[in-house]
Amino acid sequence: MANTQAMPTSFKVEILNGSHAFGAQAANGTRTVTTKDTFKGALYVVAGTQGAATTAYSSTNELAATGNYTAGGNAITNATAPTSTGTTAFWTPSATLTFTALISSGAFDCMTMYNNSSTGKLAVGVFTFGSQSVTGGDFNLTMPTNDATNGLIRIA
Repeated sequence: MANTQAMPTSFKVEILNGSHAFGAQAANGTRTVTTKDTFKGALYVVAGTQGAATTAYSSTNELAATGNYTAGGNAITNATAPTSTGTTAFWTPSATLTFTALISSGAFDCMTMYNNSSTGKLAVGVFTFGSQSVTGGDFNLTMPTNDATNGLIRIA
């Protein structure tokens, strides 16, 4: 099997249940915390099985914690509030996700974003790219333009 880009099905339900806060919000009955959640991005090897069925962060098939890669991945900068244009709501991290001086333990082709604030480290998105193997350089995941057409997470 292979990693497949997807918005996890569980995430769609969790949005409706108020399990994620991408921006600060007022208490709403389900969530009593008004601060935004923190998110992380973990890298997965080419032979991984991340996709629509992914429900939470897992170390299974994650890039090995060697060569400056830390298990669980890196923090995602969340300084941009969710917004909408027309009938599409969207959110994009506010900075490039950088893995500094990475020496990968093997080929990887996927980053899974998850809610690090949630007890279950709930999956938010699975993002794939061409197979990479880094031997001592920075690996950057540049975020798209934060708009209704390109935003990293879009609900139309």
